[in-house]
Amino acid sequence: MDRITESLIKELLLNQELKSKGESKDFEKLVNYTIVSNEYNKTFDIENLTIGEGNDTGVDGLAIIVNGQLIDSKEEVDDLIEKNNFLDVEFIFTQSKTSSKFSGADINTFFFGVLDFFSNKPKLVRNESILKYVEITNHIYDNAPKFKTNPILKLYYVTTGKWTEDQNLKGIIENGIESLEETNLFEKINFTPYGARELSIAYRKTKESISTTINFNNRITMPEINGISQAYIGLLPYEEFIKIVSDDEGSLLSVFEDNVRDFQGENNDVNGGISSTLNNNDSEIFSVLNNGVTIVASSISPTGNQFTITDYQIVNGCQTSNVLYNNKDSENINKVNIPIKLIATTDDDIKTRITLATNNQTPIKKEQLASLTQFQRSLEQYYNSFTGDSKIYYERRSKQYNTDNNVLKSRIITVPYQIKSFAGMFLDEPHNVTSYFGLIVRRLNEGRMQIFNSEHLYSPYYTSAFAYYKLETFFRKGNIDTSYRKVKFHILMLFRILNSKEPLPLFNSKKMDKYCDDLLKILNDDEKAIKAFQKCVEIIDNSDFDKTDKQDVKLVSKTKILLDYVNSNK
Repeated sequence: MDRITESLIKELLLNQELKSKGESKDFEKLVNYTIVSNEYNKTFDIENLTIGEGNDTGVDGLAIIVNGQLIDSKEEVDDLIEKNNFLDVEFIFTQSKTSSKFSGADINTFFFGVLDFFSNKPKLVRNESILKYVEITNHIYDNAPKFKTNPILKLYYVTTGKWTEDQNLKGIIENGIESLEETNLFEKINFTPYGARELSIAYRKTKESISTTINFNNRITMPEINGISQAYIGLLPYEEFIKIVSDDEGSLLSVFEDNVRDFQGENNDVNGGISSTLNNNDSEIFSVLNNGVTIVASSISPTGNQFTITDYQIVNGCQTSNVLYNNKDSENINKVNIPIKLIATTDDDIKTRITLATNNQTPIKKEQLASLTQFQRSLEQYYNSFTGDSKIYYERRSKQYNTDNNVLKSRIITVPYQIKSFAGMFLDEPHNVTSYFGLIVRRLNEGRMQIFNSEHLYSPYYTSAFAYYKLETFFRKGNIDTSYRKVKFHILMLFRILNSKEPLPLFNSKKMDKYCDDLLKILNDDEKAIKAFQKCVEIIDNSDFDKTDKQDVKLVSKTKILLDYVNSNK
């Protein structure tokens, strides 16, 4: 292995606080992280991509992206169908070899393994990770009537050598693609060979801020505004607008994190109307019927009519942008001009005011995550009040810490994991966390429990997130067997109950801060924390709860068994 690849592995292990498991497994993690980071513009847990050793059907990494979300369960698929009323699916498979050669035999094995993965009559033995992803995949294809198009399949074969366009290898690849095409399961199949050089380029790209260059001819410059470095209003042709919302391969980018409303799907009346306009012969009328799109960037670099926008988000126009993207193949789409408001500012207060002001057309529902509401911003500030080993980072916006080399990626808590940790640890709802996170919030807020309530103190949110981080750290270091990862939110619930001296206070009570301080004293002492988590593991083992049973993990009745057991033995 060359020195550059070795240094990339070293940096990845450090940033993710991962323990080395040998050159081959470390290289797999580097490949999986790099490939998926370039395909998926959100923070993710690298462990969820790695296929276990043995009976892996020749696959080292696997990611399933549905409607822009990295999927880990069938329930998330169902929730996205309910939310969007369609499925847009992408499969990503990786195979990693530390050899400096591209082996035809190994490429053949990779193709055979992927083909077997999708087969109704598999010939290869499947380990637990493969079985989980096969179950999700089968569920996706069972819902094929919801497909916008057939899924896209992307295969990456990576070595530490140099790809030389060898004709024999290209023949093997063409034959493998033809075999997969014969299944009629995919809209498109891409096979990408990576050598050490391509891998290093792709890895460096994961650290870059999102950026694009557009031709913005029809615009006017807004007068000088305090706190805003540049601002423009104008009309942007569709062929330029699509560069803002999609990458070079045409995949939708995650540039809607600051938007207070999730995309509602085209079964929504308003979105259906937009779609109808885009497909009419007079589609050019769109520009006077639609309120347009507001984009806030950290910087704008104009050169004549060419504008490079960096670190940007669409803060209003999520619905419009998604419908425009979904109609990219319409024969009338290139007649469309989109009203655009383009603003450059680094002031978070101004960003928030713009976001809330431009989203006042429809009521903001509780379940629609407003990542820039005052509660979210204040929660991030609360996180930032901790230092040293207690320091973790709340990521309100997708990959907001991506370019900060001082931030260990393992210490980043995303909005979905904040929701799941809090629901598991403080609401005693660990059985509900397999759902898509937006619907977890909706279901909780419709019931007696609530999350992100403006009256809540921030301490239980931070405490649950820090407990999640510590538990994951112990999994990575081997202090707790990784087979318990699938019940980690049950463990967080048990940890709180076992180590609380008082009943759970109200979330707006000052007693909550003291309650959480007692838990944090244990969590900040590794020896005490490991013992406390191990006691939780013992309870799971000794109670009538089967962690290997997928249904047990999802049943409220099984959560109650754990609660009854721990309360009777406390």
